[in-house]
Amino acid sequence: RVVDIQVQVGRTGALTPVAHLEPVNVGGVTVSRASLHNEDEVKRKDVRIGDYVFVQRAGDVIPEVVKVVTSARDGSEIPFEMPDTCPVCGASAVRDEEAITRCINVACPAQLKANIKHLASKAAFDIDGLGDKLIDQLVEKNYVASYADIFNLSWEQLRHLERMGDKSADNLVNEIAAGKKISFSRFLYAIGIRHVGQYTAKIL
Repeated sequence: RVVDIQVQVGRTGALTPVAHLEPVNVGGVTVSRASLHNEDEVKRKDVRIGDYVFVQRAGDVIPEVVKVVTSARDGSEIPFEMPDTCPVCGASAVRDEEAITRCINVACPAQLKANIKHLASKAAFDIDGLGDKLIDQLVEKNYVASYADIFNLSWEQLRHLERMGDKSADNLVNEIAAGKKISFSRFLYAIGIRHVGQYTAKIL
């Protein structure tokens, strides 16, 4: 059963509807969320809050809603509407030429967090130890407002974050320093230009 449909904001500002489900076992894994991809997909499948749906793990990894059990409806289901403002920062959300609704605020905290996660990934700067919870703290405390700020973080700033001790702060400072020397193709990939994946970055 779809308990709610909420919108996530990705690193390119794309607003993605996500179905929050009553927990269900799918292939040995408990699933409580499933992607609905985009506004058009929600409309095509006519997924509503309160619906019973079939769920599968696409590629055996990411759960997705396959179809709705319309025969189970009782009239209390609520149709989904894509918001016209970003649910994180409140900026305008505009549908682009790719039929994707995006937050237009490049300083949106959700975009910044997702971009930093991308920048720290193995194929980019490969900064081990820079995980989701730590990134959340860095953005929320205003320690990081851009990519460049990652490379100016001090041991003292890191040491006082939750779940960070002296050794963890030492390790992360060293990881960030080591990450400063990467190939130009990895740098291009790291800064998250739309449509520039690893392969395109190498060609460029």
